[in-house]
Amino acid sequence: MNADGMRTSPPTLHDVARVAGVSLATASRVLNGSERKVAESFRERVEKAAEELGYTANASAQATARGTSAVIALLVADIADPYFGQIAAGVARGADAQGLIVTVAITERDADREAKILRALRGQRPRGVILAASRAETPDARTTAELAAFAPLGGRTVTFGEGGDRSIRIDNRGGAERLGREMAARGYRRAIAIGADEGVRTSDDRLAGFTAGFGDGGGRIERVYRGTFERESGAASMTTALAEGVDAGTLVFALSDVVAVGAMTAIRDGGRSVGDDIAVCGFDDVPVSRDVTPRLTTVRVPLADLGYEAFRATVDAEWEQPPLELEVVVRESTPGR
Repeated sequence: MNADGMRTSPPTLHDVARVAGVSLATASRVLNGSERKVAESFRERVEKAAEELGYTANASAQATARGTSAVIALLVADIADPYFGQIAAGVARGADAQGLIVTVAITERDADREAKILRALRGQRPRGVILAASRAETPDARTTAELAAFAPLGGRTVTFGEGGDRSIRIDNRGGAERLGREMAARGYRRAIAIGADEGVRTSDDRLAGFTAGFGDGGGRIERVYRGTFERESGAASMTTALAEGVDAGTLVFALSDVVAVGAMTAIRDGGRSVGDDIAVCGFDDVPVSRDVTPRLTTVRVPLADLGYEAFRATVDAEWEQPPLELEVVVRESTPGR
């Protein structure tokens, strides 16, 4: 206490127990998440005392009592990418309904950074860990080892693709194949593809699927440019393509809507138009695809629902992923030829 009788340090668990008139062990069981039963009258007294004192439970103590903390850790490549923003919204929806907290870490698709984040998270004993970034064809050994280390701590790991205790699966190849067939049916015969580096599973599956579907319809991929999942990469790849020459009527397939938007900007900056001149299609159907002009043709992935399913996979013992429908959405960026 200071000279005015005001508390100068935060209230402790001992203070809560004293005000509630219960033992320290009982107060701890109520506030730190122990599974041992406490009489309802004691629980009410402890919770009332904690509220009056402004006491905040110690997260480390809660993790020790429960074996895991009330935290779901979500690892994304880039929080500015609306793809991950929608997944995070779905995870948060599920966590909120069960009184859990979501903590988000950014990996920047760097294997070393990802492994270090996972190692740091182990000390927090999260209830579950969700890796939402695309997995490489050959998973990094450090990440694999870190994921395996969560099992003895009681946490469950969920990955988009292989690698965790449970996997969230997206039929990237099938969705892109249907898009390729649809674009060929609309009269396109020449295409340029913009993907990420080889070995990134999401990109490889989407490029392979689109190539197969477009080819089945009589189309041909003339060039493939490689970069990243970022908007700037789409713009840079498209700028290079324009410098090398792009005939009117060519279709551009970008591995994601974000990359497609970058390509559309480069087309306009190059004095060309999107649509009748150079057509563009993407993948994911993030909100920006409906806001750009012309609106972007894409493959709709229910990303928020996938985020919710990823959350369920971390906490539900009997979880199985429900069927996932991907829908080709044709808009003005790919007018029929």
